[in-house]
Amino acid sequence: MDSLIAASARALAAGDALGALKRVALRNDPPALALRGIAMAQLGEHPRARELLRDAARGFGAHEELARARCVVAEAEVALAMRDLGGSPRALIAAAVGLEARGDRANATQAWLIAARRLLLLGRLDEAAATLARLEASTLAHLNASALERLDARALPPALAAVAELAAAELALRSLRVVPARAALARAQAAADRAGVPALRAEVAEALAAFDRPAARRLFPGGEQALRLDEVAALLASNALVLDACRRGLRVGESWLSLARRPVLFALAQALAEAWPGDIDREALIAHAFRTRHPDETHRARLRVEIGRLRALAKEMVQIEATTRGFALEPRGAREVIVIAPPIAGDQASLLALLSDGAAWSTSALALALGDSQRTVQRALANLQAEGRVRAIGRARMQRWLAPPLAGFTTILLLPAALPFE
Repeated sequence: MDSLIAASARALAAGDALGALKRVALRNDPPALALRGIAMAQLGEHPRARELLRDAARGFGAHEELARARCVVAEAEVALAMRDLGGSPRALIAAAVGLEARGDRANATQAWLIAARRLLLLGRLDEAAATLARLEASTLAHLNASALERLDARALPPALAAVAELAAAELALRSLRVVPARAALARAQAAADRAGVPALRAEVAEALAAFDRPAARRLFPGGEQALRLDEVAALLASNALVLDACRRGLRVGESWLSLARRPVLFALAQALAEAWPGDIDREALIAHAFRTRHPDETHRARLRVEIGRLRALAKEMVQIEATTRGFALEPRGAREVIVIAPPIAGDQASLLALLSDGAAWSTSALALALGDSQRTVQRALANLQAEGRVRAIGRARMQRWLAPPLAGFTTILLLPAALPFE
């Protein structure tokens, strides 16, 4: 490696993208193209970065598999930043395995972390946890007893250690394991301080701030109360029957009933829970669940059918009793009923939560993360754009969507698959 390439690589490792470009901006050999691509990615020029990294990968010869694998990893990170979440991750996984086999543990670790962060964005928490566990096992396999005494459990360079701990903290937060999340963020903060990269420090600080911001609202008959993440976790761990309007389901202890794909049943459960310990009349239930103010006999018949379905699904948690004027919830075990609502109202709260991360999302990536069709997402974005809550940049296949940060509260409970109790 010549001196300019080495100096550029050191500048990139320290987060000095402009310093790295100064050294290789006029060179077109594959190593310089790769470094230029990484520098452009750090500056936010992601389409150009991807072109440069692809050119670099093509420029490396057949005998330079290690260099090509590193380009694959760098391009995967650019794709993650661009929220290009489609396609298969096979190339990234193959690169990670190849880098491990050739002893490049730092870049192999980076590859596994990119795979885990992609899964977190898509809300596939179980797979993300398995990927992080795979990374942990791979790291520990390279350590001996004396190394474990000297180093932290990951034994990674500080910047990579900070990213790894941030991923572990996000996984814990999305599962509402607050204590492990705090511990992971404390380790991430220490690693970011050692690395001395301002962007990493800012990311850790933003994650830590989530603990002090409202994450949900507890609804009462006469008002509401803002809840932090630890308070939400405490309520979910209690013996109460919790109607979680953030994740659209019912929770008692370790039992979780998802109604996210049954909007009518969830609307009925929410109306009944908000009326507890009293009942709610049939006309109000019909208006809430079926969105009509002029019910007829067909609506009343449909209400009886849907109430029967809800009874059957939730029979282990709650009884639904008919009263003179309507229906009432009777939680089993004389439990209290608690209603937790999102910090922002509206049917598109999860969509806004994804867009509020500051990245530019494509409709296909949003559809993947939300588990909806692209057409459904496009209609929702059009409505939000008409309200001035999101904006589009680019056109056709290059169109991306942005939203301003949702200040004052954290959106963790609104992100996909935050509570994997299915």
